[in-house]
Amino acid sequence: MQRCTTLLFFVFVFCNVLAQSQKAAIIPEPVLLEQKEGEFLLKNNTAIEIASDNNGSVNEVANYLASFLNKPTGYNLNVTKASSGNSIKLMLNTAYNKELGDEGYMLTVATGNVTIAANKPAGLFYGVQTFIQLLPNEIESKTVVDKKEWTVPAVVVKDYPRFGWRGLMFDVSRHFFTKAEVKAFIDDMAKYKYNLLHLHLTDDQGWRIEIKSLPKLTSIGAWNVKKIGTFNYFSDPLPDEPRDYGGFFTQDDIRDIVQYAKEHFINILPEIDVPGHSLAAIAAYPELSCTPGADKYQVNSGEKFMVWPPKGHFYGLLDNTLCPANPKVYEFLDKVFTEVAALFPFEYIHMGGDETARNFWEKSPQIKALMQREKLKNLDEVQSYFVKKVEKIVESKGKKLIGWDEILQGGLAPNAAVMSWRGIDGGIAAAKLKHEVVMSPTTYAYLDYMQGDAAIEPPVYATLRLNKAYGFEPVPEGVDAKYIKGGQANLWTEQVYNFRHLQYMLWPRAFAIAESVWSPKEKKNWNDFVPRVERQFERFDLAEKKYAPSIYDPIITATNGPNNLPVVELSTEIEGLDIFYSFDNSFPDKFYPKYTAPIEVPKDAVTMRMITYRDGKVIGRMVSIPVATLKSRAGIK
Repeated sequence: MQRCTTLLFFVFVFCNVLAQSQKAAIIPEPVLLEQKEGEFLLKNNTAIEIASDNNGSVNEVANYLASFLNKPTGYNLNVTKASSGNSIKLMLNTAYNKELGDEGYMLTVATGNVTIAANKPAGLFYGVQTFIQLLPNEIESKTVVDKKEWTVPAVVVKDYPRFGWRGLMFDVSRHFFTKAEVKAFIDDMAKYKYNLLHLHLTDDQGWRIEIKSLPKLTSIGAWNVKKIGTFNYFSDPLPDEPRDYGGFFTQDDIRDIVQYAKEHFINILPEIDVPGHSLAAIAAYPELSCTPGADKYQVNSGEKFMVWPPKGHFYGLLDNTLCPANPKVYEFLDKVFTEVAALFPFEYIHMGGDETARNFWEKSPQIKALMQREKLKNLDEVQSYFVKKVEKIVESKGKKLIGWDEILQGGLAPNAAVMSWRGIDGGIAAAKLKHEVVMSPTTYAYLDYMQGDAAIEPPVYATLRLNKAYGFEPVPEGVDAKYIKGGQANLWTEQVYNFRHLQYMLWPRAFAIAESVWSPKEKKNWNDFVPRVERQFERFDLAEKKYAPSIYDPIITATNGPNNLPVVELSTEIEGLDIFYSFDNSFPDKFYPKYTAPIEVPKDAVTMRMITYRDGKVIGRMVSIPVATLKSRAGIK
């Protein structure tokens, strides 16, 4: 009996310790997290305490925390200048702690109180985000959760970011998203300690920011024909189809968004994408083009107007570029950047500069005359000429220029920063030239790419799985880290038509990028990251946010077998999953064959179906893939 009692005691202790350890599932991983004994109980009379001499931003952080906690708890927590007993104290350090910097914090959770200390209000805000993640998952509920004990495990957390630039790019041009949706995007960014929202405001499908001196940019350039299907494969709009799909942000909207972002310690980087990707601007003001007939151009609605051959340079079926040889273009850009600079306090303006289709430039008399007059040897130097002119305009507004890595072509503008998207080579080249760099390579950070197998994902150019995104390292070997400002992930929205699907594309891969730009490099660990992601899934379920469960789906590889039939190899991103499959057109479950070794597809099979289980329960989605697709992947004709 004594042995049994002792055993039960140790089981109880083990389970209690295990439960506490599971609660500390923070993304991004802190610099230091020490689990202590005990827990803090959040009560209806818990005080959120700030010092009497704190500035307004500290008060805003405290009110943010109170508002967030009150919704699911039903409590009425108040911010106070003094308290006794159960409290959450937010305090600025009296002496600057160099290790913490401007965004770091110390979080101490004890049985009777919580203390968050930082050098600056931003650090307090990030400490609050960590504290919230330590609370039970139900804290994410949109409605009051009755009869819930709101406990937080006792911990000590020391934390600060690896990089100062932790960005997410939101393309609001390909499809317009409302001010409320942008704010919701900001809310989610802030939870995972992102501090830079890159707004892609202009492109061929829409101009999304009011420029008062150029009203046609929004009266014409913000609207196209609504299409449903697959972007770039839409039919050409008919003359009588209404151009009423789209929208734009007024300057008051922008001011509101900028202020909201500021309250969440997020800067906003505006992008005006030139000289390419400018069809919306040209539809509004055709005189900005080098090409005759531009007055017939309309804002693109997703129909094909660019050609991307398997080899060689892409080219345009329409000329969607601003004319570098036209003085009116620079007058236009001066007006645009004057108003943009006044709206966005952030020190940089992004000029795009990517994917300039030059086939119309090649035959333009104006471009040829420019090349002769300015002694430009090729079209790379024409683009460089344009970029340098734009840099002078941007700098005249008191801002710095940043652009995609194509701005390196023909010679980089004197002070420009580079955002490296075509892999890391552009960033390496810019850093070696001693220019500032933000790493954002497609190979790790393009969140518009498919998250799982193309058999079930909405079709896009490529696949980027979570474990690949988690491998993002912003500082390449051999590069001086002082030139790498940080990194960001990009969400282009050609195939993203609504906010629910936007969430699906962001999460969980945005968790991976958040950890790559915040957490110490040596702290990153895939096997530790996965259970923390799954805890976030539970919280997202309660918050009714969408995410991609692709980590539970099989990875499918097909090769040509000895009988000229596909041989299929299956694997999973995470450990501990069982894959069951069928070839007989039925839907497999755990009573079907279990994958243990490569499978040769039966000769007359038409469809292969797979599903994953964990611990005897379904966890993945039913994946169906035609045998014809497997043959194509295996190179079988």
